[in-house]
Amino acid sequence: MSFSSLVSDLTFKDNANDDASRASRPSIRSANGSYARSYTSTAATSVSITGDISSQLHGGYSHPLARSWQAERQLTKSMLIYPLFISDQDDEETIIPSLPNQHRRGISKVIPHLEPLIRKGLRSVILFGVPIAPNVKDALGTAADDPQGPVIQTIRLLRARFPSLFIVADVCLCEYTSHGHCGILREDGGLNNSLSVDRISDVAIAYAEAGAHCVAPSDMNDGRIRAIKLKLIENGIAHKVVLMSYSAKFSGCMYGPFRDAAGSCPSFGDRKCYQLPPGGRGLARRAINRDIQEGADIIMVKPASSYLDIISDAKDIGKDMPVAAYQVSGEFAMIHAAAKAGVFDLKTMAFESTEGILRAGATIIVSYFTPQFLDWLSS
Repeated sequence: MSFSSLVSDLTFKDNANDDASRASRPSIRSANGSYARSYTSTAATSVSITGDISSQLHGGYSHPLARSWQAERQLTKSMLIYPLFISDQDDEETIIPSLPNQHRRGISKVIPHLEPLIRKGLRSVILFGVPIAPNVKDALGTAADDPQGPVIQTIRLLRARFPSLFIVADVCLCEYTSHGHCGILREDGGLNNSLSVDRISDVAIAYAEAGAHCVAPSDMNDGRIRAIKLKLIENGIAHKVVLMSYSAKFSGCMYGPFRDAAGSCPSFGDRKCYQLPPGGRGLARRAINRDIQEGADIIMVKPASSYLDIISDAKDIGKDMPVAAYQVSGEFAMIHAAAKAGVFDLKTMAFESTEGILRAGATIIVSYFTPQFLDWLSS
């Protein structure tokens, strides 16, 4: 029976038994002396929810503050990590066309850029080195841990100028190798995992000794977390350096703007043999388990929005660990493009996409929206 039919039926019964019912119901009269009709609607409503009071949810989120209380995790400024592309050209400040409002900056431009953001509450950055100088790239990525290179110089500068800023150093070779892959290659073009792990772990130690609070290997070579952890212990700095692993980093088409920014596109082939296949949920779970066992302090999933199930898995597997998610360049660019086309409001979608990542289980977000969030979260 429909709700309207139920009301009609009850009204008919009410009229048919008018004399008997008037004696038992409240004597509520309207201005013209007729009985109020609230009895009928009340009776209908009572029937409609009988035995199902728990279905009435609207009151629980009827106020903006009450709605915010429904979230298990609410976005805060301390959750955000802001990606920075640091050029080896000291005075460079070049906009990245495929990555809206993002720039590649030389070391002399970094401090003026960060000062207002830190005043607004920026707590953490992640550094990506971008060598531009000619002939700096080689097969071994030797420029990655150059003491005069962009990352190590910027770590030292930021530690001196902004003592409270938490500095994460991405650890990879793709920006520094002549072939654009994330490690050292064999003669047949395949990845030499053993040599790559040794090289990546050396770079991580160089960044840590320069003052990085956190090293974050993104290369996806097998065993690199264990190698880095052991070298941190051997160098007596494991107690003061966070090891954040890109444990579940998936291959795919979402990294294009980043590769434009970092100049890290492979010169041949792709990275499908060491980054995870998009459908490989079980493989991602195995990689997360492995990296936890090898000594990771934080687990990261990348990209984020297409892999919310993996973020949830990471939180389930690493119940006592922080989980980070990287909303990658392609995700950021898509949101901007759709907002520009009038599909939705940019700010609204920035929050909705990030809240979905938090709901899945992440407590740390690497986001290009960080400068805007610092303003939006203050308003």
